[in-house]
Amino acid sequence: MTGVPTTPTTVDPSGTALLQIELGVIWRLDEQGRLPGPESMVIGMTADGLIAAVSHTLPTPLAQALLTLATTPTPQPPGKAASETALATPPETVTETTSKTTSGAAFGAVPDVLEACRALLGGDSVTVSGGPSYLVTPPIRYDVPVDVLRSDEPAHAALVRPLRAEGWDPDEWDELAGGGEGAPWAMIVENGEVAALCHTARLTPAGAEAGTWTAPAYRGRGYAAATTAVWAGMLPGIRLFYSTSADNHSSQRVAQRLALRPLGWFWKLTA
Repeated sequence: MTGVPTTPTTVDPSGTALLQIELGVIWRLDEQGRLPGPESMVIGMTADGLIAAVSHTLPTPLAQALLTLATTPTPQPPGKAASETALATPPETVTETTSKTTSGAAFGAVPDVLEACRALLGGDSVTVSGGPSYLVTPPIRYDVPVDVLRSDEPAHAALVRPLRAEGWDPDEWDELAGGGEGAPWAMIVENGEVAALCHTARLTPAGAEAGTWTAPAYRGRGYAAATTAVWAGMLPGIRLFYSTSADNHSSQRVAQRLALRPLGWFWKLTA
């Protein structure tokens, strides 16, 4: 892949600043910082506090009300510092989260403002989903007893081109295999088929988001972790992120295997 812009990563920003970067990477916000859709609002929650973005289709007064509501800090209880409530294990599902706070949050805790924002957007008709986010910090390594193919090796690209993975249409797969949209990537091939892959799901000058997939017959072998580790070494100079949904426990295990740094939780509200 050529022409990948880089951003220096020598300064270690806060979790909130990193989640803000990831928000821009995943949703490719417009010049006003608005979401392109389909989400009406996204709330990002870390141990440091909240961030938020709203859809470009919302009227300005409603957009401003939502952003003010979501980003106005709530005072900490007396004697309770944010450092005392470190990120913990994610809840089993979104609906089973039990604690509500706006700063110093447990990993996956429901922010107090979520229901208020939902009410402004339409109440019960608004769907809510969420999931954890992690920072990928190379170098990372995860060994498996098979070769991991790389997009920067022409022979590897030629090998995978005819082995289109499930869920990819032919044009998308040709683009990916050829080093275009979705590259760089790392893959594992077994028995003449793609067993697992990690590709670049999103790429901006500020960062990249990992996208992983493992064929059902090959799950549980650490292949997603191995391909993600190789992928992470192919994008120097920008922030790398990994996020998933609350109910995707297999994907969360990949983050645990790689000891990725938990950043926080994205909540998505869709009217």
